Amino acid sequence: MRNLRLLFDWSLYRLALLLAAPLILLRLLWRGRRERGYLQHWGERLALGPAPVKGALWIHAVSVGEMRAAIPLIQALRDAHPDAPVLLTCMTPTGRITAESLYGSFARIVYLPYDYAGSMRRFMRRVHPRVGILMETELWPNLIHAAARLDIPVVLANARLSVRSAYGYARLPALTWACLRRITVVGAQTKADAARLQVLGAKTVHVTGNLKFDIAPPEAMLARGAAWRAKWGPRPVLLAASTREGEEALLLRAFAEAAPAGVLLVLVPRHPQRFNEVARLIEAAGLAYERRSRLGDALLDPQIRVLLGDSLGELFAYYAACDVAFIGGSLKPLGGQNLIEAASVGRPILVGPHTFNFEDATRLAIEAGAAWRIKDAAEWLRDALDLLDDPPVREHMGEAGLAFAARYRGAAQRMAKLVPF
Repeated sequence: MRNLRLLFDWSLYRLALLLAAPLILLRLLWRGRRERGYLQHWGERLALGPAPVKGALWIHAVSVGEMRAAIPLIQALRDAHPDAPVLLTCMTPTGRITAESLYGSFARIVYLPYDYAGSMRRFMRRVHPRVGILMETELWPNLIHAAARLDIPVVLANARLSVRSAYGYARLPALTWACLRRITVVGAQTKADAARLQVLGAKTVHVTGNLKFDIAPPEAMLARGAAWRAKWGPRPVLLAASTREGEEALLLRAFAEAAPAGVLLVLVPRHPQRFNEVARLIEAAGLAYERRSRLGDALLDPQIRVLLGDSLGELFAYYAACDVAFIGGSLKPLGGQNLIEAASVGRPILVGPHTFNFEDATRLAIEAGAAWRIKDAAEWLRDALDLLDDPPVREHMGEAGLAFAARYRGAAQRMAKLVPF
């Protein structure tokens, strides 16, 4: 029965890939209108062109968040295997830019091909890594199958699986089971993630913790944030970090209606292709604003109400420069974003009602007293202003955040010991 179900699931997956084929080119062209990176390196997406490094330690991180989360694991693996070549793959231009900035001095960086059988077989034959590490939960059936045929061990690192995602994978249960059974080892973030992965078919699962706790705030970014703050003047600063579609308009409306004139809002969208869109939203809200890219290191005019954070790789600096941080992706049902970085800088944190992508970390931060949950944009502003008026509470939350971030470190070393290299 399982073999019949597997045949059925494979047929559905292959049909979906076949139907998606003409849409992929259109999607690249469409996305390329706003992000030029989508118009480049098309050959890599089909495993064509010059062959990447062979016999490497291969890490796949789909985009910016996963690429940054891999920092401590890559460092631990390089410490253990200093002579091993490193290959990094990603799927998005921003992920590639992030990889180049973080690892470009020692790693070969390419796009991972789309999960077509021929492309994946070609990629695996040409690259033939010593081991493949998939960050978080990137289950690509043809990738896993091609690696298994060449006896390449595949590892899931920093794996997480929300209830919603587990339901999605369960729609093709036999295919998901077959993929997970071929995974050599899984390092899950939490016991709940491990349990859900085991139910779906993972056989060797360890709870290693969340790699993002191991990312220390770079001293250069902390210094940059302090320098910015000196240029922005003495007024209090609210940060809305990693905001997503539909959230900025709500935050800006609440801020325009009720925030005192002496408070600065720093708004940092999650995706760079939305910077211009968010600028238009600020204009529509009737708020005077400046762009971080235009301001540079100059003094900020006191009449500016909103600073648009349209820069990449500076999130730690934004946290260092603020008094209170709201973590985006949580006001709308988008699952939230990483709050650990804000905690590690010692800033009080506000999160919205929707944090299912970071469920465990958010719960622990709230229990530790490092974060408060708000239900909507109006409550966000009320709580943020209350915190600005209460320095002792801000200080207590910041100290709780530092302790919370320190308490759960060590995932990188635990994960590195599991990698069969």
